[in-house]
Amino acid sequence: MSKNKTNITAEPGVQELFITREFDAPRELVYMAHTDPDLFVQWLGPRGLTMRLETFEPVSGGRWRFVQKDKDGNEFGFHGVFHEMSEELMIQTFEFEGLPERGHVILDTMRLEELPGERTRATIQSVYQSVSDRDGMIQAGMEHGLNEGYERLDELLVKMKEK
Repeated sequence: MSKNKTNITAEPGVQELFITREFDAPRELVYMAHTDPDLFVQWLGPRGLTMRLETFEPVSGGRWRFVQKDKDGNEFGFHGVFHEMSEELMIQTFEFEGLPERGHVILDTMRLEELPGERTRATIQSVYQSVSDRDGMIQAGMEHGLNEGYERLDELLVKMKEK
């Protein structure tokens, strides 16, 4: 369990939510963990799922797609486009392919802020197509996956700092 807490703010009746999280690592390492394919697959999502990157072009205008697989062999696909990629700002779309109809696109804007003591604060704004899309994502267990993924990222960042 990490000492860094993930905070999710979701105002009732609004199509967005905000996520803030601090990491005990410099911004360049947090950014690297989001853009290096070998690192990315090691931390994103809940424990117990494996990830296969099919497309990963973490540059402005690049595309991405990955599939997560659970212990029973069920696969879950996700895809999107990177609109802006820099150490300070990452903007991308995110779409879960498991919904019956397409068009449930989320626009994620992540700002990485350097803090004293080689720490980094990530602030994410996620804008959904509708309030029901946002509420559905929360009810589907987004918080659990986010918390476990960030705990895994904490563990990876410790290893990266040791190198």
